[in-house]
Parts: sequence; C-alpha cells; structure tokens
Amino acid sequence: MAVAILRYNAGNVRSVAFALQRLGVESVLTDDPAALREASHVIFPGVGEASSAMTYLLERGLDDVIRSLTQPVLGICLGLQLLCESSTENDTACLGIFPHRVLKFEPGPDRLKVPQIGWNTVERGSGLSSGGQDLFAGLPHEAYFYFVHSFYADIGEDTCAHSEYGCRFSSALARDNFRAVQFHPEKSADNGARLLENFLTS
Repeated sequence: MAVAILRYNAGNVRSVAFALQRLGVESVLTDDPAALREASHVIFPGVGEASSAMTYLLERGLDDVIRSLTQPVLGICLGLQLLCESSTENDTACLGIFPHRVLKFEPGPDRLKVPQIGWNTVERGSGLSSGGQDLFAGLPHEAYFYFVHSFYADIGEDTCAHSEYGCRFSSALARDNFRAVQFHPEKSADNGARLLENFLTS
C-alpha cells in the first residue's frame, strides 16, 4: 500500500500522517503529480482558506491531477470543501467533484459560535445518499467526531452523512472513488481511527 497525502498551503496536514503511523501505515507527503497518480490511496486534508488553497492547486496543475485520480481519495475538512463546486469564502470556484456549495455558518439568535469547534454527531439515515457507507462500516448510525470549521457543504445528492450546527449540513460526501468528511478523523479517537482504516481497505 502506498498512501499519498496531498501537500499544499494548508495546515493540519502532518497530523494525518501521524494518525496513519498510529495505524501502522506509512505515507508520503507530496505535491508531485506522478506520486499522487501512482499511490494506492490519496488523502486530501487541510485547514485554511479556500481561495489561496485553490490558487496553489491551480498554479501547479494539481486541480487537473486531483480530478483525474481513479484510486480511493479522501478529502478532510478544507479538502472536502475544495472538492465541492464553489465556496462563498472569497467567492472561490473549487474543483467541482461534488455539485455542492460551501457556505459560512452565520451566528444566530441562539448565539451560535463560529467556528464550530468540538465534538458533534454524524448521522446516516433515510433520505441520504447510499454511497460512502464503506467509510462508516462498524460504526453506529449516529457517531461522534471532532470538528473545527467555519464553512460547510450544503445538503445535496452526494450527502451520505449529515450533522446539525445551526443548520443541517453535509458532514460526509461520496461520489465514485471520492469520499470526503468535514470532521477530523485524525482527532476523533477510536471512531476516527476506524474510519481511516475503512478508507484504507477500500
């Protein structure tokens, strides 16, 4: 197994490598197109700002590389958002793998704190896409994961799990060989470790 973690101008990338090490899996942190195409699995993590991240990908031709990947791909947090159609963060056109919009949480009368930081329920169930259930094998239909984000993907045809934080949003998306989660599996204890293991065996 050759696991590649996409390196770009985003934070929290190395913590994913450390999480894989805890599972006994070595990985390479790279923005080399050949290494990404040759990997058995690709992880697209990140914490950061959408427009500057997309600029990095576009300048290096990584946008086309990501779209061309045929092996299992897992987007995490900013990775999920960049795999969507667009983001309202600086009016950014994203990669368009998932036909979803990325919106910002708006503080409401209930004093919603933005960003959302902490544990939240991720729920699968009726009315959601049946794709991506391989990620959640062995996990309950309502499981806790750790989130850190100010933006979220709306509910749509590729939503395979959702969460609530002032509104209902996509906490996991799936289409073809692409999977993506808004939460951080590398910070989500046993549930996160199980999800990463599920991805790596897909």
